[in-house]
Amino acid sequence: MSSITQEISPLPEANPAPVFAPEQLVWSADEAALIERFKGQYPTAEGAVMKVLWLAQEKFGWLPPEVIQFVAGTLGISYAQAYGVATFYTMYFKEPRGKYVFDVCTCFTCQVCGGYDALHYLEEKLGVHAGETTADGLFTIQEAECLGACGSAPMLQITNEEYVHNLTPEKMDRMIDALRAGQEPVFESVTLPQDEDEMGGNRRTDAPAFERYVVSPVSTTLE
Repeated sequence: MSSITQEISPLPEANPAPVFAPEQLVWSADEAALIERFKGQYPTAEGAVMKVLWLAQEKFGWLPPEVIQFVAGTLGISYAQAYGVATFYTMYFKEPRGKYVFDVCTCFTCQVCGGYDALHYLEEKLGVHAGETTADGLFTIQEAECLGACGSAPMLQITNEEYVHNLTPEKMDRMIDALRAGQEPVFESVTLPQDEDEMGGNRRTDAPAFERYVVSPVSTTLE
């Protein structure tokens, strides 16, 4: 009988050493006022948990257990409730991340159109696997579920902000070179084919840049 080797992921520490000291876990007056406004937008305070977790991530950079507990205490909810939300969504960082986080969509449409091709290209170019950060602390790569831009697949999102559509190796090279040079990406509107004649393809008159609609590619594994 052949033996089967099973890889088991290690469990997280039950009581990890805190990253932030208790005296650091305080809101400024402006942040506290903003949280009160968030709470007022929902029937109960727990409804604001996503917004307060987001505020905490912007403040501390990521969400170690003591920061999640801090958010829970702020809203008067259990740690389990706040932890469940923080661990469900990939945009909440439970570990330190690089300055730029590439969320590469590998959901169905992007997968068929080359999402994994883009992911593996970035892994090879940057020398790290999905979930890892480059040694210089600049880039983290991770997979993401659908980001709602199926019409311009494959695509990725940079640190929960800008989308980069219609990915190709050349486009990803330019993106990385620009970020290394400290050039922040600008919002780019993607045209729609039904608007090409009437609006020149671009519905967003406020967009500083736009890209013509292109037919999505097919993953190399399906060619």
